[in-house]
Amino acid sequence: MFLQELRLFNFKNYAEATLRFDQSVNCFLGSNGSGKTNLLDAMHYLSFTKSAINPSDSQNIKLGESQFMIKCNFLLNGKGKEVICSFQQGQKKVIREDGQDCVKFSEHVGKYPVVLIAPQDIELIWDGSEVRRRFFDSLLSQIDHSYLENLIVYSTFLKQRNSALKMFSDRGQTDYDLLVGYDQKIIPAAKSIFTKRKEFVKEYTPVFRKHYENLADSKMEEMDIQYRSDLEGIDFGEMLQKNLSRDLASQRTTSGIHRDDFLFLLNTNELKRYGSQGQQKSFLIALKMAEFQIIAEKKKFKPVLLLDDIFDKLDDKRISKILKLVTEGMFGQLFITDARPDRCKEVLREMNLKAGIVNIENGKFIV
Repeated sequence: MFLQELRLFNFKNYAEATLRFDQSVNCFLGSNGSGKTNLLDAMHYLSFTKSAINPSDSQNIKLGESQFMIKCNFLLNGKGKEVICSFQQGQKKVIREDGQDCVKFSEHVGKYPVVLIAPQDIELIWDGSEVRRRFFDSLLSQIDHSYLENLIVYSTFLKQRNSALKMFSDRGQTDYDLLVGYDQKIIPAAKSIFTKRKEFVKEYTPVFRKHYENLADSKMEEMDIQYRSDLEGIDFGEMLQKNLSRDLASQRTTSGIHRDDFLFLLNTNELKRYGSQGQQKSFLIALKMAEFQIIAEKKKFKPVLLLDDIFDKLDDKRISKILKLVTEGMFGQLFITDARPDRCKEVLREMNLKAGIVNIENGKFIV
């Protein structure tokens, strides 16, 4: 997959902009706050139908305006594809592919996959289980449409079930038939999600370990990813019935796949407590490299790789390892941002990589 052209209108700090890409490696260079990351986020929008940074569409409109539009042209399997994402205040967001509006956004996710490596990835290690679930849900959603559909069903009816539990508490009266209706939707979706998460971790972990060993130059460290779920070894329907009184008291559903976690381990110990900064950085990059490889294998084409501000966050050794994979042809199209242009150009020169360079200042491209 190759991104040929990107056009922005009133998106974040860009009033209007057009970029064309001829190279496999492209660099957006400029000071912090100039708009480099916003270009990567526009690409994320076109892939996932949403921002990687700000979930509020209205807050991604340029200040003082009422709408934004992102448009791009992809080359996919030798065919040109036009994708548009637009949003206007007070109206629904629109995703359009080759002139046809997408009725269900879930059907668009995974068509034009991207993998983003960004400074906030450290949250995967340091934050709670929700961040890790979101990472694996995002990955699985790009390669398995039925997984995403079940995730939407589960999330929708879990939200309704929680609202009902709160309403029952406020009214002092419980509608058990209503809860049964929600459970009938939640249970099969949860079982499917649990099974696919469990199977996927078994497939994903060996790929991840291979990339970690390459980045860390070490086979002495035993890195592992373990999946933990309330559904392990139990009947979820029986669990919901057993926990009903607790759910009513808590005014929320206290068991289910929305509580699952993916444990990141170093020699059987928690990585965030026992891993060095170097080990944690290598772990994160290996997670993303494995994500890229899995998507490429499942889709039979390479996703676009977005590297946001990696030169500031990684040491020379790990940067060299990543760029060596570029020279070896692992990746297809690559976009890099950097706040220090001379450094980026020097690294590319040392690796003998040709790149398209875009210099940015306050949302404008400087020739």
